[in-house]
Amino acid sequence: MNHLGGSAMRILVTGGLGFIGSHLVRRLLREPEVLVTNLDVLTYAGNLANVADVAGSDRYVWEQSSITDEVAVDRILRETQYDAIINLAAESHVDRSISDGLPFVKTNVVGTQVLLEAARRHQVGRFVQVSTDEVYGSLGEHGYFTELSPLQPNSPYSASKASADLLVLAAYRTYGQNVVVTRCSNNYGPYQFPEKLIPLYITNGIEGKPWPLYGDGLNVRDWLHVEDHVDALWLALSRGQAGEIYNIGGHNERTNRQVALTLLDIMGLSPDIVVSVPDRPGHDRRYAIDPSKAMRELGFFPRHDWTEGMRETVRWYETHPKWWQTIKSGEYLQFYQRQYGRLGDAPHES
Repeated sequence: MNHLGGSAMRILVTGGLGFIGSHLVRRLLREPEVLVTNLDVLTYAGNLANVADVAGSDRYVWEQSSITDEVAVDRILRETQYDAIINLAAESHVDRSISDGLPFVKTNVVGTQVLLEAARRHQVGRFVQVSTDEVYGSLGEHGYFTELSPLQPNSPYSASKASADLLVLAAYRTYGQNVVVTRCSNNYGPYQFPEKLIPLYITNGIEGKPWPLYGDGLNVRDWLHVEDHVDALWLALSRGQAGEIYNIGGHNERTNRQVALTLLDIMGLSPDIVVSVPDRPGHDRRYAIDPSKAMRELGFFPRHDWTEGMRETVRWYETHPKWWQTIKSGEYLQFYQRQYGRLGDAPHES
C-alpha cells in the first residue's frame, strides 16, 4: 500500500479497471494531492490496459479482490485510512442479468453492504455510490426522472442496483454515515467494453459486420460522455451533501436508431448493415434524466457535444484496434485466465 505523508487525499475506487472506473481513476489522478487505490477483482469486463497509462504512478495502486470478500476489504481499509470510497464495482450488463441474476445480487447488493460496513468500522470519511437511471424503470414519451421519482426497476440488473442504493441511503438514516448516491444516464467514450451498443457498432463497422438493432430501434436513452460523468463524480465527492441523491445526465436523448444513424454518417457506412433482431425481455422504452439538482448544487455541466464526442469516440476505436480486437478475439480472456484465473463468462458479440 502507498503510505505517503502530508495532506494527500486517499480514495478507494472499486471497479476501477472497467469502463467508467478507469476514466475515474485518471480523473482523480489529475488532482495533485489525491492517492488512488483501485480495488478490482478483474472479471471479464475489467482490463489492465484501461489504466496502463497511469499504472506506474506512485499515487496509484491496484488491489485484486472482490468487494464481496469481507476479509480482503477489511484488510485494505485497516491498512490505510481512506478519506472516501467511490463504489463503481458492479455487474452491469443487462442481457447477462436476464439469463443469470445471482452474480448481480452477490456483487451489486452484498458487495455494497460489505463496503458500507467496512467503511463504518474504519471511519471512512465519505461513501459515493455510483448508480444508474435504470433504477427508475421506464418513462413514457414525456417527462424526466428526478431524484424523487419512484424506483421501478425492470431487470435483475436494475433491481440489484436499486437495492444497493437503498442500503446506502439506509446507512445514512440509521448510522449517520456520510453517503452520496449518483444516478447517471447512458455513457459512451473510449475503453467501453465492445458488447455495449456504441462500441459494438463501431468495431463491427470497422470489421464489416452487421449492427444488431433491438426491436423497432425506438428505445430512447439520454447519452453522456464518460469524461463528463467522472467530472460529476468528482463534484459529488467534493461538494455533495450527505444523504443526497444526484441525477447526472446530458439532456441528450437519442433513440437507438438515431445512434446508429449518427455512427453511419460519421463512418460513411450504408444503412444496410443495420439488422433488426428480436427485442430483449424487459427492455425499458425511454430513460431521461433531469440533472438540474446536480447543476444547481454541484456546479455540473456537460462539456462534450454529442456529434463531436461521437467523432472522437470513433477515432479512438479506429486508432486503438489492438485494445478491442484482443477482447473480441478472446486473446485477452485467455491471457488473463492464465495470469489470474478469475474471469466471468466470455463477452457477447451481439
